[in-house]
Parts: sequence; C-alpha cells; structure tokens
Amino acid sequence: MTTPDGSTARDRRPASEWDLAVFVLAGAALVRLAFSALIPLFPDETYYWEWSRRLAAGYFDHPWGIAALVRGGTSFGGLIGISVSPVTVRLLVIAAGFLASLFGAAIARRVGGDRAGLVAAMVFAVMPLAAAGMVLATPDVPLLLGTAAALYAVVRALQSRPRSGASLAWWSAAGVALGLAFSSKYTSIVLPVGVTLAVLTRRDLRDRLAEPGPYVACVAATLVFLPVLVWNAHHGWISFGFQLRHGLGTPKGSPLTRELSLVGGQAGLVTPILLGLLAIAVWRALRRPAGDVHYVLAVVTLTAAATFVVSALRKPAEANWPAPAYISAVPLLALAEWTPVARRWRNWGIGLAAAVSAVVYVQAVVPVLPLPAPRDPIARSAGWGGLAEAVNAADMALAGDGVHVWVAGDTYQDASELAFHLPGRPVTFSLNLSSRSNQYALWPGFPQRAHPGDDLVVVLDEVPYPHHTAVVLTPLFRSAEKGPLVPLRRRDGGVATQRRIWIFRGWSGKWVSP
Repeated sequence: MTTPDGSTARDRRPASEWDLAVFVLAGAALVRLAFSALIPLFPDETYYWEWSRRLAAGYFDHPWGIAALVRGGTSFGGLIGISVSPVTVRLLVIAAGFLASLFGAAIARRVGGDRAGLVAAMVFAVMPLAAAGMVLATPDVPLLLGTAAALYAVVRALQSRPRSGASLAWWSAAGVALGLAFSSKYTSIVLPVGVTLAVLTRRDLRDRLAEPGPYVACVAATLVFLPVLVWNAHHGWISFGFQLRHGLGTPKGSPLTRELSLVGGQAGLVTPILLGLLAIAVWRALRRPAGDVHYVLAVVTLTAAATFVVSALRKPAEANWPAPAYISAVPLLALAEWTPVARRWRNWGIGLAAAVSAVVYVQAVVPVLPLPAPRDPIARSAGWGGLAEAVNAADMALAGDGVHVWVAGDTYQDASELAFHLPGRPVTFSLNLSSRSNQYALWPGFPQRAHPGDDLVVVLDEVPYPHHTAVVLTPLFRSAEKGPLVPLRRRDGGVATQRRIWIFRGWSGKWVSP
C-alpha cells in the first residue's frame, strides 16, 4: 500500500519511545512559548533585556549568557517583522530550555535506552521547575543548557575507550559547553567539582586522569570563559565579589528556618513525590552504582545539592539555585529499577507535577487561587504598563518647557520596566539611592548624561523608605513636585503594589553619591 507521501507501509518504521520523548519535550516547549505571550515581563527580565541593549562580556550580577539569548530573540523577531515583546525576549530562552531538557533525557537514553529517555523527558516536561522556570528570561536557563550539554558530553566521553579519539572529542565538547555554562552563571562550578570528586573517589574512573581529555576540557572551558575573566579584571572583580556576598555573606536569621525553606522550595518546584524518588535514586547510585556513569551522576547531584545546603547555613538560598542538580538527578530516576509499587508512585509523581504546572499556567492568566499580592509571584509582573503611561504623561507635560526630560527609578526593577514600557523605549536610570548597587551603576547615569537645567521624572516606592530619595534629590533641583500615586494592578484588578511619581525641575548640576 502506498501512503499519501509516496512511501509504502514497509518503508515506515513505528515511532520509537525516543521519538515520543522528543515530541513530549517539543510539545512542552510550545506550551511555554504560548504561555510566554500571556504574561508581562518580570522586573528581572526587563533588567536582562536592558543588558541585551548593551552587550558586554560581563555584567554586575552575571556573565553575558542571558543577555546574548535575549538579544538573539529580539533580533530574530525584528528580522521577521515582530517588534520587541515578551515573546521575543523569551524566544531563545525557551529554545534553550528545550535543548537542556533534551540533553538531560539523552543522558538517560545513552545509559538505559529509549524507555529511560522517555521517562526522563516526561519528568523534565512537567516539573513546575521547568514548566515555569524555562519560560522566564533569567540566567538559570542558559546555565541549565550549558550544564546539560557538558554532562551529556562527559557521559559520552566515559562511554568511549580511554585515550581514544572519540574520548578526546567528547571531553573537548564538554569543556566548550562548560565554558558556556560558566558564561551564564558562576554556580556552574558545581559540575566540574562533582565530576572531579567522582573520578577521584572511584577506582575504575581514576584511569581517566591519565588521558589528555579532562585537561583539554579544562583548557577549553577556560578559553570560552576568558572574556568574562577579562571583563571582571577590568572592573575590579565586581561580579565575583557581588555573587560571593550574595551567597555567602553575613548570616541572617535561623539556619534551621533557611534549610527548611530550601527543602520546601524544592518540594514545591519538583513536587514532594518526585523529590523523594529523586533522593532515593541518587542514594542508590551512590551506594551501589550500576556503572561508572551512574556514580558520576550521583556525585554531581550530591555536590550541587550540598553546595546550596551549605550556602543556606549562612544566607537564604533561593529555590531555583539548586536547579542544575536535577539535570543529573532526573536521569538517575529514569534509570533506577523500581518495584511495581514504586513505579506507580513515580507515575503519580509525574501526574501531580503536571497538575501543579497546569495550575501555575492557569493562575498566571486567570487567577483561580485567592493569593494576596505578597504571595502571588505573578503579581510582580503586573501593572508596569499603566505606570509607564502615567510617567509618560508627566514627561509630556514637562517637555513643553523646552528642556530635556529624563526618567529614572530608584531600583533597577523600576528603571528597567519603565525603559521597556515607555514609548520609544528611552534610556532610563536607576538612582540606587535607597537600593543595592547594580549594572546601572556601571553605565553612564543621570549626572553623566544630563545637563544643568534638565528635568527628571522619578518613580519611587514609598515603602520601606518613605520619601528618602525625594529628600536627597530636592536640594539638587530648582523645584520638586510630588506627583500622583499610581497603583500597579494585578490581573484581577486588585492592587499589587504602588509607586509615587516625583517631578524635579531644573537640575543644578550637582549630584550625590548613592
């Protein structure tokens, strides 16, 4: 029998479980793409979009990875006639998330066959961590892609004969991917540390230290990461210093509370059932590994998890920080030999994760859970367009004076959201007078760009520093006017937060340091 495309039934092979795995991951990516069009950009995303308008090898907070992805997505949108939007900002981020999941599932397939690859793909597709986290334009997604690609290459290298050409090629590929992970987020260091610990603690793997591959990988990773190092050297190592203080700074609060919060965050992002099964799979692979790859995956997972457990002893660890651990843990879950009862639990865990992810998607568009604004994570993306309209009205009123009018916020969140939503997407400033330093401090600010006599419209959060910034700025201008209080409204019409607009006329030419 001939089919419509001219082939015969004999020519067609049945779709394999791996084909289904790829289909599942592609379908999940398309769902994320559709979801990305329905929610506005979060402040961190507009901040990274601002980076993408000024490409560099490094930034105050992170390396260049996320800026490059955002720039690539918006540039592609421009080529096909789509203006900058949440979809174009997130476009290549979603593609990177798909590839990260694909590499993770491919690790399971290389070791356990198509069925293992399918199970891993299903977990990666439905975990709330991936369903929500792989939509947002943050450094975590390129980090996960680099980590997954590097770990896949390490697995292929370990499956190759020592000192062979294939082994050297895969170690080299691992180094390049690791360099890209380093160029996304510094926490990628947990991967080479984990692989090194695994090689040193397992006798069968120590022979790998006698082949050139691992050392070539180190050189390749360093070369790819070198621009970030050079940038930091030219900027007083500011990015490394910020991240060290961010993760290991002065202890705050109770260590027990921080650890429980970290575990609770993982249970929410992965679901309690899958988190428990992942822990069991990793423990089994550590105690009685079925092979070298199983042991490496387990040690890498344990290294990543332990890093953030230690970090939480000093400062709160954000729930997304341990995300790279799941790149190595999920394949172990798929590779483990489970009893019939445990397999049912695994299936229930996948189903629960899918249900939680579905609720997250629905809640983001049509609130179904009565969450107050402080507990509604989607609320942070709400209302910025309305605020920009109010700021633009103030800007237009001042423009009639014949002087240049600049716009600023006191935080990078406010400044970047205004830059994204204001007509023409103008240059905005973050004054940082009541907030932490950030990338805006490294760019020319209001004192460097403005001229005496210029006006400034500033958006301020009156809590927790009522009028502090306004008090500091008032003596620097001819006059200061307290403008309207603008509510930032959620999807249901409720107020998420609010901002005060201040109008400063006639800059004196003097400034004050943050």
